[in-house]
Amino acid sequence: MTPTTTSTRTTTTAASKNSELHSQQGPKLVTALPGPNARRIVEADNRLISPSYTRSYPMVAKRGRGLRVEDVDGNEFLDFAAGIAVVSTGHCHPEVVKAIQEQAAELIHMSGTDFYYESLVTLSERLSAIAPMPGPHRFYYGNSGAEAVECALKIARYHTGRQNVIAFLGAFHGRTMGALSLTASKPQQRRRFSPMLPGVTHVRYPYAYRGCSGGPQEEEAFALGCARYIEEKLFKTTLAPEEVAAIFVEPIQGEGGYVVAPDIFMQELRRICDRHGILLVADEVQSGAGRTGKWWAIEHSGVEPDIVCMAKGIASGMPLGVCMTRAEIMDWKPGSHASTFGGNPVCIAAALATLDILEREGMANAAKIGGQMMEHLRAWPKKHKIVGDVRGRGLMIGIEIVKDQQTREPAGAWRDRIVELAFERGLLILGCGESSIRLAPPLIVNEQQAEVALEMFEACVEQVEQENAR
Repeated sequence: MTPTTTSTRTTTTAASKNSELHSQQGPKLVTALPGPNARRIVEADNRLISPSYTRSYPMVAKRGRGLRVEDVDGNEFLDFAAGIAVVSTGHCHPEVVKAIQEQAAELIHMSGTDFYYESLVTLSERLSAIAPMPGPHRFYYGNSGAEAVECALKIARYHTGRQNVIAFLGAFHGRTMGALSLTASKPQQRRRFSPMLPGVTHVRYPYAYRGCSGGPQEEEAFALGCARYIEEKLFKTTLAPEEVAAIFVEPIQGEGGYVVAPDIFMQELRRICDRHGILLVADEVQSGAGRTGKWWAIEHSGVEPDIVCMAKGIASGMPLGVCMTRAEIMDWKPGSHASTFGGNPVCIAAALATLDILEREGMANAAKIGGQMMEHLRAWPKKHKIVGDVRGRGLMIGIEIVKDQQTREPAGAWRDRIVELAFERGLLILGCGESSIRLAPPLIVNEQQAEVALEMFEACVEQVEQENAR
């Protein structure tokens, strides 16, 4: 047998195994996209639903199981967006569904702000046990990440008696007016809604790929400079430190581009807060609930926050937002803040089941599969001229698309084209930042699904490279 024949047979066998893997784990498309039912619904949606929603492609979901989502035409997609990092345990995990069904048959609503639920206490005890700062703790329950942030903003002002807060450029904290005032991700999110809440100052986030071009030492110096600007410039010119209630920070910016804050930056923020009696608020709405391989992304830095905002993956898709503080901080009087639906018993049941799954398998799997994906993706900037940067922790991974690796010119249109092509192939991903793509699958993703998704994703990148070859 000649070497050429052996090589040919090896290649054929590998291709056969790859085809079998895609057949078993990949999407199953039965119509052109969008299909006839999807087109009908999208047309009706265009007439009836608020045009403020952002839709990247015409995917009309009907049912989901695990990492698979079926649309109204019977097409099955591989979901690496997880409902914007929400369905942490996968779509309709049997344990979560069972918990929801059992609780819905028992009690749906009584309002935990006027009456009492035992499950509120139970979930609070569970969350206290995994908190990124020492206890005791207190908890406020709402319905979304934005509500958790609103609570943090109000309690920071109430507890400290101070009016000003600091947030970061590129941040996304929500769209309600207080949270929106902290948000600085895209102009459209704030356009024509002014005046914003007064007393908010935005400073630079340590987005190293967009802030410096050196190695690790330069990136560390850049990150420290971003934090120290607060003390060395703001506090010496326009902002009295004794009037600052809190610093709001995402340990990994979500909407801003899946940008990981260096540990040294987070540690310096903690030191600044300690020196001036300022509260450090960690917005873990997207990065928390095990997504990075730890319960909270801030734990990677060793920093202990004063307040944590959580939502999204904490209840596997049920609407729940939680604000957790050191107990002494949540010192407001009855009537200061509440939510009729916050801490709904059905949502709490889903959260308790979610924690069980994440603790048993999801969090460790996020670290394992996320590490494997990152190892594969780190080679992409050398393989693909339009991939500028790869970054992330666990299953919160960002890939930045650029027109030129030397100038780092953002390629937002190319990014959008990659997302569109992925949808046409049956892979669901989403953009973030100016020209980045986020990979945030459910934390139960397996190695085979990750392999299939990355191969499909890479094919889309290659196609866009060919379409824009110079």
